[in-house]
Amino acid sequence: MKKLLFPLLIVIIFMSGCSNAATTKFYLRLNQLGYLPGDYKSCVVISEIDISGKSFKVVDAGNKKSIHSGRVGYNLGEYGNFKFSYKIDFTPVRSTGVYYIELDGEKSNPFKIQNNVYNGVVDSLMLFFRMQRCGPTNPYLHDVCHLYDVYKIVGDPLVEKADLTGGWHDAGDYIKFLGTTAYTTYMLLFAYDFDKTKFGFDNNKNGAPDILEEARVGIDWLLRCNYSKYKLITQVQDLSDHGVGWRLPENDSLRYLRAGYVGIGKNQIGIYSAVMALAARIWRERFYDDEFANKCLTAAENIYSLRNSAPDVDKSQTGMYQDTRFLGKMSLGAVELYITTKSGQYLDEAKQYANQAGSDYWWSWGDINSLADYRLAKIDSRYEGYILNNLISFNIHRWKSIYEDGMPPTWGTTNSLLGVALQSILYKDLTGSVLFDSLAVAQRDYVLGKNNWGVSFIYNIGKTFSRNLHNQVGYLKGGYTPGALSAGPAPVSILNSYKIERKNFIYNKFNLDTAKYYDDRMDFLTNEPTIATNATAVFVYGYYSRR
Repeated sequence: MKKLLFPLLIVIIFMSGCSNAATTKFYLRLNQLGYLPGDYKSCVVISEIDISGKSFKVVDAGNKKSIHSGRVGYNLGEYGNFKFSYKIDFTPVRSTGVYYIELDGEKSNPFKIQNNVYNGVVDSLMLFFRMQRCGPTNPYLHDVCHLYDVYKIVGDPLVEKADLTGGWHDAGDYIKFLGTTAYTTYMLLFAYDFDKTKFGFDNNKNGAPDILEEARVGIDWLLRCNYSKYKLITQVQDLSDHGVGWRLPENDSLRYLRAGYVGIGKNQIGIYSAVMALAARIWRERFYDDEFANKCLTAAENIYSLRNSAPDVDKSQTGMYQDTRFLGKMSLGAVELYITTKSGQYLDEAKQYANQAGSDYWWSWGDINSLADYRLAKIDSRYEGYILNNLISFNIHRWKSIYEDGMPPTWGTTNSLLGVALQSILYKDLTGSVLFDSLAVAQRDYVLGKNNWGVSFIYNIGKTFSRNLHNQVGYLKGGYTPGALSAGPAPVSILNSYKIERKNFIYNKFNLDTAKYYDDRMDFLTNEPTIATNATAVFVYGYYSRR
């Protein structure tokens, strides 16, 4: 009998743990990283049972004392597989510390309330860019790679080769795109220009802001893309990259078979000119480097001069990142050229493009009208209205969802939601209005865990985060993918268009009829990080940091 006692206890304990997990009837969803003291703070509860009127408390994780309490309100309705949903507001909690919410025996993930809670996430997001670096650019987690980009030029019979070494791999693959590299580079430059204190940190103590060092990786590659005075290479490598299996970039069997694709459209002219005009201004003012500034400005003006002869949208890219709009990007290029050169013609054209573009009611790497409207609104306040139109639309959508997401899911949901936050921040900077502060915070929090899956979509941020990212370097380095921000939930309509052999269905219970998320390394739709998404995130989380 004594011999059976110990194994029996193990079985009883094991069954007890399984029982608790199996009988969980409700789930607490909140920002797992934390909040600034004055933030709007809320937690969503999705439940299989009615818990209306149940008491909750906010507990200090250190001394286990309750510092705030209240009761769950009325049922807000069915959500996904759950018949009941509720919202707990704990905005009054402002004291610095580490806390969790306790409700009927269940505890939320812990979270912090601190003024500098977002400093670490910005540093992590920045590290992802080093992981994505290509060529001899001091990459992180892998060796130098693709030193002979490219072996041939497609689209220009007069030129056989060009040097497209460097830049960043766009996502989980090893393809490089002018459009997303330009967007990423612009966002890094724009962030620094927006707030030189918050974005001027120099962690490696070499005298240059880290964000500008990273932007220089993009600038140098974009200058190489301008291989001839009036021509651009818009893409390096094609879909053949996806057909050779997972490998580290230095072991790429296609490294000597990477083509560069020539193309140009107003969409690329606009964002390219914007990057180079802003880079010229920063390098002249921050580093007193007139030679490099002039090089960037010349490239911007040469490419912008093609605006009247180029097609509206370039169609040369091979199946990915097919752009649809150009007016907002043309306005951005023109207004950045105006700010750098003070030429009135650029300002006139920036306004013309912006007026034609109007509000885009969206955000993605290709839908960035608000950046141009923000620049123009600093000169003419009428352009605030276009951003306001977007925010009103986002706010209407927000109140249709218990999680307060300001846009419907898309391919790249996290980027789009952070774009909502970005536009809220820009509008506040222009007007001083706090009207959309809680809208911005809601998007920020959604990405960090206040979503149906209870997942922080940034690797290693929070307790429950995206782990099996669709990134070759990360996977081959034991899953370590620092700062990688997954794409997040995607619409079922898009998911059904692709055949993906998934193995991880841990969050299936929380998937919706309209949108699903899979923490699976093969899922490039919901779990692939990209440089563009990380660039948007650096701006938003950097804004909430305290440097």
